[in-house]
Amino acid sequence: MAFDILQPGLATTVQDTGRPGYYNVGIPHSGSMDQLSAEMANACVGNAVDKAVLECTYIGPVLRTTAPAIVAVTGAPVDVLVNGKPREQWSRLELAADDVVSFGIIKGGTRYYLAVAGGIDVPVVLGSRSSYVLGAIGGFDGRALKAGDRVPVGTTVGTAGLSVILPELRPTYLKQLDVRVLVGLYDHRLTDKGLETLLTATWKLTSVADRMGLRYSGPEVEWKPRKQPFGAGSDPSNIVDAGYAVGSIQIPGGKEPIILHRDAVSGGGYAMVATVISADMDLLARSAPGTLTSFRAVTMDEAVAARDELAVVRAAIWG
Repeated sequence: MAFDILQPGLATTVQDTGRPGYYNVGIPHSGSMDQLSAEMANACVGNAVDKAVLECTYIGPVLRTTAPAIVAVTGAPVDVLVNGKPREQWSRLELAADDVVSFGIIKGGTRYYLAVAGGIDVPVVLGSRSSYVLGAIGGFDGRALKAGDRVPVGTTVGTAGLSVILPELRPTYLKQLDVRVLVGLYDHRLTDKGLETLLTATWKLTSVADRMGLRYSGPEVEWKPRKQPFGAGSDPSNIVDAGYAVGSIQIPGGKEPIILHRDAVSGGGYAMVATVISADMDLLARSAPGTLTSFRAVTMDEAVAARDELAVVRAAIWG
């Protein structure tokens, strides 16, 4: 079984749960931007949670099956078409050989996921099948899909999976978000007014938003004046280089906060004034340009509790 790619879509890549363990040498975690939606697609087709899926960004691919297959599409709302006829999202779909799968115009969010029973069977690179396109690592030849590609599918294990993801478990795609953050490590470089601005302003996601990071527009954030130390740049937000956590918020020049996401660099010379908690990283992945976003400071205990709440949702999917 394989998919023949007739049209590649805007930026269709192979992703899984990611490539942990190499961030210290500059190789990012990668993996599906919206991990929960990708997991739900795998659950529908009876895959293990870590099987590779196709991540479709805005404009999805047109693909044809070479043999019967079971697939599911989750994530951002979009019309799913099989041989030009509408089929349901968030549910298991049975396909015959030579069926053609295509997609309509996305109705919210940015990314949706196509899972197939058996998983996308590209080579494992450093423990993952995920694409890191900037580094040409993993996925399908280290790049986004192109017309003419034949994407292999693994052997199924005979698990039925869920017939449908219940509506109450599905993510929502909102135009205004409250994103929880842990303040630090370099929040002390902001003035009191600067920190207050970060945590009370409403920020608007710009069109500069991809797998590396998301840039927001809003009011200028004030930094404390200082004589920059040796090794730091001249911008008041510069520091001597340090490692970045995934989800770190940087504000170069005090303008346009940038949140680092799954393909972000692992270190550099910008101060990280806060970090988005792990439970809210998928929210960012679902954000479309224009989404209004507020950053709300929480404690470590609250961040851990939010992670536990998300584990309850995952338990309802996987049992």
